[in-house]
Amino acid sequence: MASKEPNPWNARYDSEEYYYGVEPNDFLRESVGSIPPGGSVLCLAEGEGRNAVYLASLGFRVVAVDGSSVGLEKLKRLAVEKGVSVETKVVDLAQYEIKQNTYDGIVSIWCHLPVELRKMVHRDSQDGLRPGGVFIHESYHPRQLEYKTGGPPTADLMLTAAVLGDELRGLHFESLREIDREIHEGKGHRGMSAVVQAIARKGVVS
Repeated sequence: MASKEPNPWNARYDSEEYYYGVEPNDFLRESVGSIPPGGSVLCLAEGEGRNAVYLASLGFRVVAVDGSSVGLEKLKRLAVEKGVSVETKVVDLAQYEIKQNTYDGIVSIWCHLPVELRKMVHRDSQDGLRPGGVFIHESYHPRQLEYKTGGPPTADLMLTAAVLGDELRGLHFESLREIDREIHEGKGHRGMSAVVQAIARKGVVS
């Protein structure tokens, strides 16, 4: 039987250095107050774990999923260093079930996926939120190809605010914008960047 292709993210994360640093994403830090305190949070494509560990340090119950076993092992080390607990799962998002009505927050930071898979993950994320739960999102806009300071190599893996608004149309947007901002996250993201940011809440059942 032919062996599977090596996971490129395992290769990227296979060093003592944290490729995107150990500090949480700026937008997540700004937006975390939107998530119901002490709730359960799912972090998508969490990599080496800086955002998940930050959330756990604030008292959230965190589940972190990623396709890279190497990245998640580094997450575990970072969690031990910070004295927190994070549940980790090595998954392929194409096969991963986001359980319905489970999470108070879902965090999608730099989760760049092929279009059809992205639509599925966004649909399932809406179902996965509890009423009042919040989806926090930051990803690169296609204009990022002009900056070349991080992110995917092709525009089809990026998003506009209009597309994101349509794919998450079952949620109420508290914020949805396209901006250019300076990003400094390890050696992976360095410099002026074009991004899409969103905070979207699931309606509360009366």
